[in-house]
Amino acid sequence: MRRALLLLLLGLGVVGGWLFLPLQPPEVPYSFELMPGHTLRSVARDLDAQGLLRLPRLFSLLGRLDPRSSQLRAGSYLIESPVTPFDLYAMLFRGAAQQHEVTLVEGQTLRQIRAALEREPALRHELRQLSDQELLARLQPALALPSGSTLAEGLFQADTYFFTRGSSDVEILQRASRSLQQHLAAAWQSRRAGLPLDSPYQALILASLVERETARGEERPLIAGVFVNRLRLGMRLQTDPTVIYGLGERYDGHLHHRDLQSDTPWNTYTRAGLPPTPIGLAGNAALQAATHPADTAALYFVARGDGTHQFSQSLAAHEQAVDTFQRHVSGSRTP
Repeated sequence: MRRALLLLLLGLGVVGGWLFLPLQPPEVPYSFELMPGHTLRSVARDLDAQGLLRLPRLFSLLGRLDPRSSQLRAGSYLIESPVTPFDLYAMLFRGAAQQHEVTLVEGQTLRQIRAALEREPALRHELRQLSDQELLARLQPALALPSGSTLAEGLFQADTYFFTRGSSDVEILQRASRSLQQHLAAAWQSRRAGLPLDSPYQALILASLVERETARGEERPLIAGVFVNRLRLGMRLQTDPTVIYGLGERYDGHLHHRDLQSDTPWNTYTRAGLPPTPIGLAGNAALQAATHPADTAALYFVARGDGTHQFSQSLAAHEQAVDTFQRHVSGSRTP
């Protein structure tokens, strides 16, 4: 009995000593990947094969004693100094994986977002297998969309999203969609009274037009004010970014007169009212401008060529501004 107890104590001492004996990585810094679905046993076996861990069976035995053993955190792990098996075990469960990041940029279209996510090697690519309609079904937005809508254009918050290796690109978009809906709901709740907008989705569409028309923060409410005035009067919005969006891959970098006459659902020269969907991501500033437009009498604006715009109340004043700033600029168009 004493012999068995002594052997047990000796074994526990050996195991305890091993748990806190520093491991020597093959190189420093040393990184390894933990892919989704891997068990502690398979991780221990892989780390042993890589030369980081010894006694992999003993390491995986820890999982039988710990209820967290089914909560391994997938991702990229970086070891910059010697660690003990106990430290390594703790790393796998406390979410110490390296963080990767991807940025969704204001003005980006869904096609551009798809391409950006496709270029991220640390992501698990599920998006490539989904049509736009299937993606929309996966997002399940609480936002009320027009009947029959099949396009998730503009339904994402422009922001930087952090993730661990092996995360799904669809999961990134689901997070971005939830974030957008929160920001949009807040903007809509505080909107200026009397806007010619029937829903938060229409506010989002308007914000996407503002986003594409100017990068100047002080001009966004004015641009929104012009569009709101036109909507109230039943004037066509006549904004070039909608035409460009409707052209899609046919757009060659220059907007021609024939393009303005090429009817698409997004061509605001040929069709009245807002386009059927946003034309890209709208940032928070554009959302605020769309729901809190400037109180202006302007109905027109034209680019001055320095990043700012000249606003006019009458067609005659607008034509004069076009003569001054844009008449000799090839391919330029103005509302």
